[in-house]
Amino acid sequence: MGTADFEDFEQLYQTYYMQVYSFLMALSKNKDLSEELTQKTFVKVLTAKKPYQGISSEGTWLCAIAKHLFLEELRRQKKDSGDLAGGLVIGEEPKKDLEEALVEEDSAFRVHQVLHQLEEPYKEVFQLRVFGELSFQKIGRLFGKTESWARVTYHRARLKIQERMEKL
Repeated sequence: MGTADFEDFEQLYQTYYMQVYSFLMALSKNKDLSEELTQKTFVKVLTAKKPYQGISSEGTWLCAIAKHLFLEELRRQKKDSGDLAGGLVIGEEPKKDLEEALVEEDSAFRVHQVLHQLEEPYKEVFQLRVFGELSFQKIGRLFGKTESWARVTYHRARLKIQERMEKL
């Protein structure tokens, strides 16, 4: 891998790490699994024989890879548990069946599509609150603003996401 390739990969990683991690958190609701699968996603990109084709956005492409890895993990968990009739387990939360898991996954992906297009600071505040599980006080401190600013910005972000989801 050349220096330019590594710099491109580093930029890709820096740009999309949180989006891929957030997408996986929405699917699995398990921090450890989400971190592991996010890392596997970027390793897969780094070691892929076929480069990015440019058919979809890079974020969508990365989330598709992450989704594939997530589904592989579901199948592995199902096989390891010997449960061939359903009852998939993701982290601590049981899933009734694969159809339900896929419906939730599709819904989560649409939320992330909307979130990806959300302007700053709404996008970052929402991600820090929901996926980073930070308090409003800490979010305000990160931005050099007040706790009230963080609360208002988060609630505006939620409203923007809801409005855009209704249009999909």
